Amino acid sequence: MTPRIATLTRKTHETSIDVRVNLDGTGQRRISTTIGFLDHMLDQLSKHSLIDLDITAKGDTHIDFHHLTEDSGWAIGTAVSKALGDRAGIVRYGHAYIPMDETLTRVALDASNRPYLIWKVNMPAPKLGDMDTELFKEWFQAFGQAAGLTLHMENLYGSNTHHIVESCFKGLAKALKTALALDPRQAGVVPSTKGVLGGSL
Repeated sequence: MTPRIATLTRKTHETSIDVRVNLDGTGQRRISTTIGFLDHMLDQLSKHSLIDLDITAKGDTHIDFHHLTEDSGWAIGTAVSKALGDRAGIVRYGHAYIPMDETLTRVALDASNRPYLIWKVNMPAPKLGDMDTELFKEWFQAFGQAAGLTLHMENLYGSNTHHIVESCFKGLAKALKTALALDPRQAGVVPSTKGVLGGSL
C-alpha cells in the first residue's frame, strides 16, 4: 500500500504553518500553534482519528486569533486531501455521536471532494480563555473546504462551551476515522458510480 502521507508549508504575511499528516497512523502528534485551546482541540483530533499530525504554526495573534485559526484548518485539510489522492478504496462516509457530560453532538461527513458545511452549533460563551468561540466555525469551514468534505455538524444539546467545542472535534475525528479508512473489498476503486469524486453532481 502506498503510504498516505502528505506535507504542506504555507507562509503568508499573516501566518507561517508547516504540517505533516499520516492517514494510516496511530494518533501520534506534535502540535504547536501558539493558541493553547486550539492545540488542545487538534490533540483530540489526532488522538481520536488515529491520524498522525505534526503542525507548527505561528501568526499575527497580536491582532487576534482569526488568521491563525482559519489558516491552520486550511493547511491541515489541504494535507489530508493531498494524502488521499484520488480517494480510491476509502469507505467515504462516516458519522459519530459524541456525548461529553451534559453535551451531545452529531457529526456526519462525506469525503466526496465536494465541500460543504452545515453548522448548527451555538456557543453559550463568547470566549474560551483568550479565544473567540466564533472562530471554531471558521476552522471547520476552512478544514472541510480544503479536505473536500461535505460536513454536517450539529450540537443537539449542551450548556458548557468547552464540552460543546471538544465534542465537535472528537466527532470530526471519529467520523474521519471511519470515512478515510480503506475498504479491503474496494481496493483501488473510487467509491462513486461516476468513477471520480468531486465536481458536479
